[in-house]
Amino acid sequence: MKIISLIENQVRNEYLEQLHSEHGLSVWIWYQGKNYLLDTGSTNLFAENAEAMGLNLEDVDTAFLSHAHYDHSGGFAEFFALNQKAKVYLRKESVEGCYSQRGEKNRYIGIPEGLLKDYPDRFIFTDSQIEVEKGIWLIPHTTENLEERARHNHMIRKKEQGYKTDDFMHEQSLVFEGEKGLVILNSCCHAGVDNVIMEVQKALPGRNIDVMIGGFHLMGASGAETMGYTREEVEKLGNTLMALPVNRIYTGHCTGLPAYRILKEMMPEKLDYFSSGTSIEC
Repeated sequence: MKIISLIENQVRNEYLEQLHSEHGLSVWIWYQGKNYLLDTGSTNLFAENAEAMGLNLEDVDTAFLSHAHYDHSGGFAEFFALNQKAKVYLRKESVEGCYSQRGEKNRYIGIPEGLLKDYPDRFIFTDSQIEVEKGIWLIPHTTENLEERARHNHMIRKKEQGYKTDDFMHEQSLVFEGEKGLVILNSCCHAGVDNVIMEVQKALPGRNIDVMIGGFHLMGASGAETMGYTREEVEKLGNTLMALPVNRIYTGHCTGLPAYRILKEMMPEKLDYFSSGTSIEC
């Protein structure tokens, strides 16, 4: 199994001249002889990075959308133009309704408008835990009261009754059964990375967890150099992660650089950054 970061907020030093970065995430996964794609970043830049790394998006067999935000779904129209076969698995709650609330203004942060309507035959909506193929699982959230985390991050959803606090039911974890244990990918971990890991433990009991990959949504509203939580809260999360039975953790994107630096100090051997161009073998 091999996992490659197609695009992320930063670029690995050895790829500074060749690869793009942006606020978004896209991941290429090679598993059991087939190719998989998780998310497409904010724009078409993930496709340019794939080409620069010698990866052909036409070879992708199956794709997944982690959740219904623009910085993970913005490049799907480009993907569909390059790949005519791959279906995209996403949660049934993934509709065009996600907003960020700041003061009296609501900013749309959802799936590109019209995407689901324009490509209806490319999407497969899930409503429960499923084994997509042998050894590949999609795990929905089971943690209660996720609205509290959404309030902290000012995230809402537009529904028929009006705007409601997001419950992140449009988010899912992608899990592979690797040689050394489970490999978990949850692009933003809106439920909390600790909760995501425990959800997978509950859903797939008795299995070791080898790798956890994803953003931790600790970044502040002003960008990668800001932090939306206190140092004490980040350190508390670090202590929790150190206690959880996970061999390796890779993070980035919405974690933000200040929070990453704190966690890296706490877990120098266990934690690494998942920037554009990062390649992981499992």
